[in-house]
Amino acid sequence: MKIICYKKCTTCKGVEKMLEEKNISYDYRDIKEENPSASELKQWHEKTQLPIKRFFNTSGKIYRENNIKDKLTQMSNDEAYELLATDGMLVKRPILFTDDGEIFVGPDVKKYIESL
Repeated sequence: MKIICYKKCTTCKGVEKMLEEKNISYDYRDIKEENPSASELKQWHEKTQLPIKRFFNTSGKIYRENNIKDKLTQMSNDEAYELLATDGMLVKRPILFTDDGEIFVGPDVKKYIESL
């Protein structure tokens, strides 16, 4: 498994703890240090079929300060991918990639781990 998180995020810390308690090994990618690219985001969005808004950290400071909520409805998916790729703090986390190719975003990560 691979997980994309932010070290200071309490949700991410909780997910990491759950993985460790279940003795599940995983690779860790810090979203602040290695922000997803627009092409990665496009691939993940298309694979999950989630609404593009689910990839935005809607409770984040950057999202709120830039009034992205109002802008998002007017953006194409490609514009959204480019915007998300500008700063890891805009991207919803955690993002979990299972060994069998599934991708889970945000609260779905915890639900998936609980089901294991």
